[in-house]
Amino acid sequence: MIHDKMRTKPDMETVYLMHHVRADDEYMEDTKLIGIYTSYESAEVAIARLQSQPGFRDHPAGFVIEAYKLDKDHWTEGFIKASEA
Repeated sequence: MIHDKMRTKPDMETVYLMHHVRADDEYMEDTKLIGIYTSYESAEVAIARLQSQPGFRDHPAGFVIEAYKLDKDHWTEGFIKASEA
């Protein structure tokens, strides 16, 4: 029997995006995508690895972990430029 990997449904349905937002940035524009992880715990381990690094150690509260379902739209509306608001 031939196993078709393309037809095998992955077990994973959720990923965890971890990013860092500089806490003193009032417009939240200084955002860095750190990584995408298979579990919340893996993202927490990454924070533990990074929190002593330059920049991150000065803004330890800036780490954010968010869960995202795969194969789902997470932004469902359009957008406008700031000058149009």
